Amino acid sequence: MKILVINAGSSSLKYQLIDMADESVIAKGLVERIGIAGSMLTHKYGDDQKYEIAREIPDHTAAMHLVIEALLDKRHGVLSSINEIGAVGHRVLHGGEKFSASILIDKAVEDAIEEYIPLGPLHNPANLMGIRACQAVMPKTPQVAVFDTAFHQTMPPKAYMYGVPYEYYEKHHIRRYGFHGTSHRFVSGRAVELWGKPHSRIIVCHLGNGSSMSAVVDGKCFDTSMGLTPLEGVLMGTRSGSLDPAVVEYMAMRENLSVTEVLTILNKKSGLIGISGASSDMRDVNKAADEGNERAKLALEMWAYGVKKYIGSYAAAMGGLDMLVFTAGIGENDGPGREKICEGLEFLGVKLDKEVNLSVRSREAKISAADSKVEVWVIPTNEELAIARDTRDIVTGKN
Repeated sequence: MKILVINAGSSSLKYQLIDMADESVIAKGLVERIGIAGSMLTHKYGDDQKYEIAREIPDHTAAMHLVIEALLDKRHGVLSSINEIGAVGHRVLHGGEKFSASILIDKAVEDAIEEYIPLGPLHNPANLMGIRACQAVMPKTPQVAVFDTAFHQTMPPKAYMYGVPYEYYEKHHIRRYGFHGTSHRFVSGRAVELWGKPHSRIIVCHLGNGSSMSAVVDGKCFDTSMGLTPLEGVLMGTRSGSLDPAVVEYMAMRENLSVTEVLTILNKKSGLIGISGASSDMRDVNKAADEGNERAKLALEMWAYGVKKYIGSYAAAMGGLDMLVFTAGIGENDGPGREKICEGLEFLGVKLDKEVNLSVRSREAKISAADSKVEVWVIPTNEELAIARDTRDIVTGKN
């Protein structure tokens, strides 16, 4: 079976076509600047072969037509018929409290995604556009929704509730939801396999431009760092992470800004870029720090310190720690960053093999020392494959 995985943004559409026989990526691509001048599709297939189409793309339905055109193209395509696509899996940001697992899309599921637009105002509308575009182009092909929030729905109330009047939870669903759930599920699932024992306490550090942590007990999420929105948690590329809520009012009053303007600053102008002044990209921040930029050094220290605090608190919440796992762009590639995070965690039983750690980039590897009481691993994430697996299992009745 071939599964098409779709990740639709407000003006973009990413896709991967995966052959589930061997879980290989047959083709992938990006449609960008949908509805904007200069729109185009970049289609990749084979051994790094690339095919580009520059064309006016007014909406997501036109974008999907272009994707299918590229997949079927006689010179650059990988399919002889659209019927070779067995199902489509969609990344959907917010499923609220209604969805704790992936699900076949019907009208009720679409309505629920729409209902949660206030909780995911930037992503859920785009996700719906992607779903409806696929329905228009492939009306008979099954579509599956895979929710970013689903994995975290096993959290107990003591972990997901906020200390605001309970009526706001009842009326407005204000609580911790968590994000990057598909990545956390994929990586923690692999970690459970590697641990190989019936009971496991695992912390997953999904560290990229957007970063989140999760505490996973026996394969189920017990707590996570992102909250009602992806703004809460550790310092990120452009996001502030957790702070005193009164900072919003204070900044608004002092700078004569609206709440929305302050939140834009906290989401897009804070974090690594806000502290370092150099970049939101960890590679650039590291380079600036090496060149003596004191603000870049501070940004790195704040980042590592914040991740370290979450590791300590989650180990306490779970009553111990068996495995510490790093994943995503920074987690998989930044050996010095991993070392900085693990410094001082010896009291928990964490001990790195520093030489091995520095040699590991974008591959699965155990990086803890032989005498470390806690196993430390790098496990590359693959959200698209996780979506494809869910989609296959649902449409074939395995789920």
